[in-house]
Amino acid sequence: MVFFSESLGIPSLRVLAQKLLEVLFDYEIEKEPLLFHVFSNAGAMLYRYVLELLQTHQCFCHLRVVGTIFDSGPGDSNLVGALRALAAVLEHRPAALRLLLLVAFTLVAVLFHVLLAPLTALFHTHFYDKLVNAASRWPELYLYSRADEVVLARDVERMVEARLAHQVLVRSVDFVSSAHVSHLRDYPTYYTSLCVNFMRSCVHC
Repeated sequence: MVFFSESLGIPSLRVLAQKLLEVLFDYEIEKEPLLFHVFSNAGAMLYRYVLELLQTHQCFCHLRVVGTIFDSGPGDSNLVGALRALAAVLEHRPAALRLLLLVAFTLVAVLFHVLLAPLTALFHTHFYDKLVNAASRWPELYLYSRADEVVLARDVERMVEARLAHQVLVRSVDFVSSAHVSHLRDYPTYYTSLCVNFMRSCVHC
């Protein structure tokens, strides 16, 4: 549902983003270095609102963010990838129901993209474009794979180039053969070392 609400310009994840940041205060760790680990497009959509709150909400402006790791994202509009993700979620459902839901999703997605996207663009910026031009300047690590059939590698690479153009310290790693959000499962030691080393460099930056 979040994909549709975002397409319609309904900021359904803004409340969740605020609750996420408020948890830091609940656990009294708001003064500690903060590193975000963002998974896929749903995570990127949520992160978009986290960034907005960090810049506009007085309560969160002093939080010390040191870096962000993106795993399998962010990706630009990709209907085929979205269908593959939905098919994976529906894998254990009856075949007839799975087909019905996939067809319905395709029709609604095309309707949104063709008819409603031009209208919502007047008052709502797509999360991918928002992240391209984000004001944040802390380091970013992009972990992706050219074998990912949900979020295309070229979308991640385009994001990397855009963030570098904004003078952000960026590193990216192409795992080549691992599927969507499967890099840790397929390469546990390498993935962990990348994340730990990045975290250490961010904290001591």
